[in-house]
Amino acid sequence: MVSENDLFGKCPYVTVQKVLSGKWSIMILYHLGIKTMRFGELQRQLPDLTQSTLTKQLRALEEYGLIERKIYPQVPPKVEYSLSDIGIKFKKVLSELAIWGNEYIEILTARMTVSDK
Repeated sequence: MVSENDLFGKCPYVTVQKVLSGKWSIMILYHLGIKTMRFGELQRQLPDLTQSTLTKQLRALEEYGLIERKIYPQVPPKVEYSLSDIGIKFKKVLSELAIWGNEYIEILTARMTVSDK
């Protein structure tokens, strides 16, 4: 049997699943797709996300090349996160996911309305 690790980088579905496996990856990419942000700004946009989880998710997304981290040499330190070139290409995928998500929400809402009767 072929493992996920053997398929990473070879199978597009496994690769996407691995890169986006973090619970907050899509939301982080969504917010960075709107504008470059500092750590605190991202944390305010995602209040249910702990500082340590945000740090881990940002590191993973940076390692996968979807985001870039820019460190400014000043005191106090200033760090900004933005989408990389390949991360910018992912914005199209996010838009399609949002369209599908809205359609699915409508279906669920209709089902709940029918079952309430």
